[in-house]
Amino acid sequence: MSLEMAAESSEGEEEGKLSGGNQILIVDEDLRELGKKAAWSVSSCKTGNGVSSLRDDNLETYWQSDGAQPHFVNIQFQKKVRLQLVVLYVDFKLDESYTPSKISIRAGDGFHNLKEIKAVELVKPTGWLYLSLSGVDPRETFVNAFMLQIAVLSNHLNGRDTHVRQIKVYGPRPNPIPQQPFQFTSREFITYSTIR
Repeated sequence: MSLEMAAESSEGEEEGKLSGGNQILIVDEDLRELGKKAAWSVSSCKTGNGVSSLRDDNLETYWQSDGAQPHFVNIQFQKKVRLQLVVLYVDFKLDESYTPSKISIRAGDGFHNLKEIKAVELVKPTGWLYLSLSGVDPRETFVNAFMLQIAVLSNHLNGRDTHVRQIKVYGPRPNPIPQQPFQFTSREFITYSTIR
């Protein structure tokens, strides 16, 4: 299943609004999960529901914030990486007022220069939500950054604290062709990268 098909099945009707969600995580094979290469932190958490719950591959656990909004998940890399997709698992049916309703995704070199690259309104979501970091220009297929920040700006039913069950961060897979001097990331370039 391609990335576009997975995003379309999120049932989002309007630009910037997502509802529904996928029960199974399906990601294009051209992408790789980069979260394990990052240092993760959160703005606050309840005891037992910390940042590790976002990365444990268990949909029964969740990060729960503890404090005033907005709530932040900070993802910092040692070197600049190409990021193309953020996938969140949230569950309105279980979490109700703890479910995020407005999310902002910001990228930059560090806390000092984060810029918003995506703002999304979630409408009673349950499942995996695919948030593409691609720009409006077709050539902007990824974001180059040292840091990604996911800000939960508000929750459903005016809830104060938030629950997010999983977060995955994906970037383009390095060139799979051995002895290839260039690191092409699109299938089209890889197709034409050899001399006959």
